[in-house]
Amino acid sequence: MAIAIQHVRLIDGTGYTIERATILIRGSKIVATGSSRTLTIPKGVTRINGRGLTVIPGLIDCHVHLCLGGEPDVVATVESDAPSLTLLKSARHARQTLEAGFTTIRDVGSRDHSIFVLKHAIDQGVMPGPRIVGAGLAICMIGGHARFIGQEVEGIEQVQRAVDAQLAAGAGVIKVIASGGVLTPGTSPDQAQMTMDELTAAVATARRAQKKVAAHAHGASGMKNAIRAGVHSIEHATLLDDEAGELMKTHGVYMVPTLSALSTTAAGRPGCGIPVSALDKAKAMTKRHQASFKKAHQSGLCIAMGTDAGTPFNYHGDNAQELERMVAFGMSPMEAILASTAAAARLIGIHDTVGTLMRGRQADLVIVDGNPLKRIEYLRDRSRIMGVMQAGKFVAGPLSEG
Repeated sequence: MAIAIQHVRLIDGTGYTIERATILIRGSKIVATGSSRTLTIPKGVTRINGRGLTVIPGLIDCHVHLCLGGEPDVVATVESDAPSLTLLKSARHARQTLEAGFTTIRDVGSRDHSIFVLKHAIDQGVMPGPRIVGAGLAICMIGGHARFIGQEVEGIEQVQRAVDAQLAAGAGVIKVIASGGVLTPGTSPDQAQMTMDELTAAVATARRAQKKVAAHAHGASGMKNAIRAGVHSIEHATLLDDEAGELMKTHGVYMVPTLSALSTTAAGRPGCGIPVSALDKAKAMTKRHQASFKKAHQSGLCIAMGTDAGTPFNYHGDNAQELERMVAFGMSPMEAILASTAAAARLIGIHDTVGTLMRGRQADLVIVDGNPLKRIEYLRDRSRIMGVMQAGKFVAGPLSEG
């Protein structure tokens, strides 16, 4: 089947915008883009009049946890739910994410390997959902942060076995925990976790399988250890200092800021159900996190969008709130869109497939009523999402019902 979406504003993911553009799709691929005045549409092609609409690449969230549902106490919830219930909830979260225009996600920590079952089901068309690049269990020190969705290790051999176990299960990325965190009781976000030798072993083991490594790190010491070990992204980078920033720039390490995670947790009030320790840590770090993001953006660090969706009150399907926060703290709307498309695809390593609307790429795109370059909040407004296309098929929005 061939489709031509005509007379749209096309934001192609390369930094350019074409007004009154046409995008031609055949099967799962984009075959042409260009001005509606000059692009020839073959006979028999289904035409969609997109006047007043904007087309952007399918959005990519580089940091989610489908096994968590935004509950006030996500640790207690995931520990009390049966694994089968967690999988069912994860499937619902996946669908909500796709319907919001996110056609690809990177899931960087789940309670077990069922994330790969869900990925397989989506890939096979059994159920709708975004393309998943999953980590499986996060790898953490004994008693460390994220142990409720992780595998605790001590020493190089245990690290290597843990990485191999995730890879064997189907991991497309490896997640390591290089500092304490907000949600795990008894851990301090500014305290480094896992040793340099352990982090280096994790990266080396993943590299042999040609997989990238994402490192959770709030504190600067944990960031520096992870960067020197060779990781590809720092998740959160909450307490970024100048030295860590310079190391990231030198080594081309991405920041995945997850501004929404601390913001939604810190907005909670006493008695809302968020454990007191998590609430206190989030409130203490939110402004410093925002300052770190501003510093990273101003210094030209590579930034790829991620929400940490699933953490308290940080709901799947509301992922586009992160773009609003990135704009509020210094990015232009175009920069926020690029961080959520092309840059995210480069980080994940799928930029030859998705992230831009170019000939030969998968036809993953979002059709929005209005101009998100003027009003970034349009991407969060579900009533303005006219269509979500994944691999050439409309999967959400009014256009999917035609």
